[in-house]
Amino acid sequence: MISLPAVDAVVFDLGGVLIDWNPRYLYRKMLAGEDEVTWFLETVCTSAWNRELDEGLPFEEAIPRLISRHPEWSREIEAYYTRWGEMLGGCIGGSVRLLEALRERDVPLYALTNWSAETFGIARKRFHFLGWFEEIVVSGEEGVAKPEEEIYETLIKRAGIEPRASVFVDDREDNVRVAEKLGFTGILFREAGELEKELSRLRLLQTDGRNDD
Repeated sequence: MISLPAVDAVVFDLGGVLIDWNPRYLYRKMLAGEDEVTWFLETVCTSAWNRELDEGLPFEEAIPRLISRHPEWSREIEAYYTRWGEMLGGCIGGSVRLLEALRERDVPLYALTNWSAETFGIARKRFHFLGWFEEIVVSGEEGVAKPEEEIYETLIKRAGIEPRASVFVDDREDNVRVAEKLGFTGILFREAGELEKELSRLRLLQTDGRNDD
């Protein structure tokens, strides 16, 4: 018989797990079609550039620097900050319902997110459930992002978490693997139904299995 780890706390990633964030939502309004949106996000406002923002690079430095390399896209680059809120598609309902169920069972809840310090305030105002977490560590405020071990250690120390008694949920495998290396029970998020089964298996939930995204 396989013994399950005794866990009593859950750490959530935010974007892609609880919050639907996607720059395509904005650039579909600004560019000619999906192919141009894809090209723009792979060539101009790239994921590597966004990671710099997540690591604390101020927009007032990042925007002019990128415009200097792509002056013909200055309007679209500036919109990455001035219209950032339009990249938010809403909450991921099934996941938020699971978060609420954990809260009702008094499970300690924490969040570790790669997010710009300058835009995280927009999310705080929009998503009331962010107030349910006992601690949220934001990469842009710390100057380091997942999957660097340093930011996990920041959460562990600040919140007094015992990794071996905690679950870590993230939609990126590299982030989950580092959490597991540090002792967390990792769950790679794909959709709320699978997450529900995993949390129930770990005895954090008692559920009927009817949660949907």
